[in-house]
Amino acid sequence: MQSFSRGGLLLRGAALALTASGAGAIAAAAAAAVPPDADLAYARLLVATDLLAADFYALALAAKQFGAADAKTLGRAAFNEKEHYDAVADVLTAAGQTPATAADIDFSYPAKAFASRGSIAKLGAALELLQLGAYLGAADAVQTEPLRGIASRIAANEAQHAGFFTGLLDNRPLGVSLPLPLAIDAASNALTAYTS
Repeated sequence: MQSFSRGGLLLRGAALALTASGAGAIAAAAAAAVPPDADLAYARLLVATDLLAADFYALALAAKQFGAADAKTLGRAAFNEKEHYDAVADVLTAAGQTPATAADIDFSYPAKAFASRGSIAKLGAALELLQLGAYLGAADAVQTEPLRGIASRIAANEAQHAGFFTGLLDNRPLGVSLPLPLAIDAASNALTAYTS
């Protein structure tokens, strides 16, 4: 009969746990390498919303309707959107797909959307709420990591963007307690109002 000291038992247990977790991590990485088609569809939709947002912020800044502090916030949001795009595009690239670029999409906006601070804020709120809903929908619906985690983290940032615009519109930067997620069809339909 073999006897174990308490320290020896703990070391063996730790070694077994590390071996098991290492094997689990390898299996998880292999499974995550090929996300299901539904997850990739969400990723493509999210890329399109990020491209729309980047285009919007470039035009909003070019309109020069904001003071220095608000223009700085717009610039930071534009930077965020670039990082959002990169994060989701990396998921598509890792799955062997080519993410869309701004050259692939024609963006369209309502007439005079960039004519005033108020019209930009109104459009910005609508677009950010679209993005927030799309990212929340993805966080609820996707099955694989890292996309699920990325969608959740980006949704938090999109909520900040939406709060900025709603604050400009009606001096209420805080919105609803539980924003609604958008299912992929609803997000895609909302996106078509701004893309072709």
